[in-house]
Amino acid sequence: MSSFSLTRRAALAALGGVVFPALAEMRSALAQPGLRFRAIRVDVSPIRASMGDPTAAWVQEALPGALAQALAPYMAPGDRNGATLVARIDYLYLGPSSGGPGFFRQTQDTINGTLLVKGPRGGVLASVPLRAISSYFPMAVDQALVERALQGRVTALAQAFAGWTPRQLGL
Repeated sequence: MSSFSLTRRAALAALGGVVFPALAEMRSALAQPGLRFRAIRVDVSPIRASMGDPTAAWVQEALPGALAQALAPYMAPGDRNGATLVARIDYLYLGPSSGGPGFFRQTQDTINGTLLVKGPRGGVLASVPLRAISSYFPMAVDQALVERALQGRVTALAQAFAGWTPRQLGL
């Protein structure tokens, strides 16, 4: 009678043999030279439920244009065979407005979401998580114009998120 012993290294190697080819296949499917987007949609319902407006409205306002600019070489608005990109924003965190422990008292703002690439018939071709961070440097004027400062921080996060999108999609 023989006993089977699986080491941690062997288990990780076996798991890597299954997971990494699937990830590579998804990346290569996304990186097709013919991949074009006919539309971009932004879903802010998760942060609207948790944070409410005006934060969700600011993301809804800033992100579509930033994504269109970042993906301009891959856009084909009239193409019936083009994919639709849905950017679902799951979480948004704005660091303390008074500043943080960073250089020049900077603090970090974070946005997390998922990029869903939907085919022409609506099926999901890929689901790619994305997290972007931007730095905020507190200024004296922010104390007087709090809402404008917060909107600027949300816009900066939307631009950071959009800037990472082509790379995350393998384009």
